[in-house]
Amino acid sequence: MRCVIARYPFDLTKMGVLETMKGIKPELVTGESVTIGRRRYPVKQVGQVITRQDPRDFNSGEVVRAMTRLGFTCHGLPEAVPAHVLTPLENASALLGSGATQDAVETV
Repeated sequence: MRCVIARYPFDLTKMGVLETMKGIKPELVTGESVTIGRRRYPVKQVGQVITRQDPRDFNSGEVVRAMTRLGFTCHGLPEAVPAHVLTPLENASALLGSGATQDAVETV
């Protein structure tokens, strides 16, 4: 498949991307990502590896579009896990060392 990333045309295939990404350790995913094989890679890392370009030269949308067209699963921004916020009473109890709410604090 022919696609344009950072104004440069590339002929990419699904097998070619799989082969190129084989042995590449995924970086920490903080934004958009793509699943290649059994691993989830940041989109910018995939773009950098397959195009050999600086990640500042292209945007993630270009890579997401190309990977989706090749049949890879792309993911949006990771969802934040909601943190348990202590109520003022739970916070005061935790500070005073009350056993009942101390267990609730430790499970968080």
